[in-house]
Amino acid sequence: MAAALLAGFRRLRFVETGHLLYGTDPASRARKPVCRFPFDLSIMLTFLEFEKPIAELESKIEELRHLTHNGDINIAEEVGKLQVKVDRLLRQTYAKLLPAQKVQVARHPNRPHFTDYVAALVEDFTPLAGDRGFGEDRALICGLGRFRGHSALILGQEKGHDTETRVYHNFGMAKPEGYRKVQRLMFLAERFNLPVITLVDTAGAYPGVGAEQRGQAEAIARAIEVCLKIKVPLVSVVIGEGGSGGAIAIAAGDRVLMLEHSIYSVISPEGCASILWRNGALASEAAIALRLTAQDLRELAVIDGVIPEPIGGAHRDPQAAIRAVGDAIEAALTELRTESGAVLRTRRREKFLAMGQQGLS
Repeated sequence: MAAALLAGFRRLRFVETGHLLYGTDPASRARKPVCRFPFDLSIMLTFLEFEKPIAELESKIEELRHLTHNGDINIAEEVGKLQVKVDRLLRQTYAKLLPAQKVQVARHPNRPHFTDYVAALVEDFTPLAGDRGFGEDRALICGLGRFRGHSALILGQEKGHDTETRVYHNFGMAKPEGYRKVQRLMFLAERFNLPVITLVDTAGAYPGVGAEQRGQAEAIARAIEVCLKIKVPLVSVVIGEGGSGGAIAIAAGDRVLMLEHSIYSVISPEGCASILWRNGALASEAAIALRLTAQDLRELAVIDGVIPEPIGGAHRDPQAAIRAVGDAIEAALTELRTESGAVLRTRRREKFLAMGQQGLS
């Protein structure tokens, strides 16, 4: 029945969204979604402030490689020595990142986004749009597809990768219609016994006047309620920034995982510092107090696991990071498929209720 549902939706036409082409006619289907990272990022990587020593070494390596290519002198040995230094410095730097530095890495523009994961991990992705009440939200992309041979509902926030797509996707900040779309499709997934996979990457829900007028808080609360109600496996992965209710609205799952250098918190460090101390410059101190890193949250039992990233972060080897996330999701779904829907729902609710009890004790 799930296959028939997918076939039926494929007969519909959709529009181009960001850098994924949504369509079902032969011409558009021939142009399959592709990952943004089929090439070497080393020559276009954006370096963070704490990566300056690494940037200097890699700049020297590029200079030497150009000399080698010109055929004047052979300096392959020197390049090799410098590359060893870069690798060692990357390991040392990323092994002791401060929370504020983790925030920078989680927001890195070269990190893979939702559509990159879909392009690499999901076959026959068919987007589903609209909340059937107000309209479509482009920040939250939802659709049916096959993840490693199994039909599933896949959804998540898309921030965009350049000015045009960032504006188009509202920088990954969903409005009420986005969260109501999620509710509708989660119930659809339950009806056809499809697992739900969510990829979280948002600074938070959109705080605009229109969003508040249309019931932003209620929409988020209902989305959390639906996450805790459905009787199918729900696996959530924080792939970048997990901000506030906009993140947990799609992350109240059976398994909540985080990439090693992602963050997950009730508010941004900048917002926290501005509210508590009236000084946004104290964001570094706020990042420490919020305990927002994957390692802290695993220790607090807020999440269920941490997915290792390539050396230097997911932005240095996006394809390896995407494969690691795919493997983690597959392992979680394999385990959860053995449980009945009633058991899944009961354990999911108990898990989140236990967090509240521990916090109050």
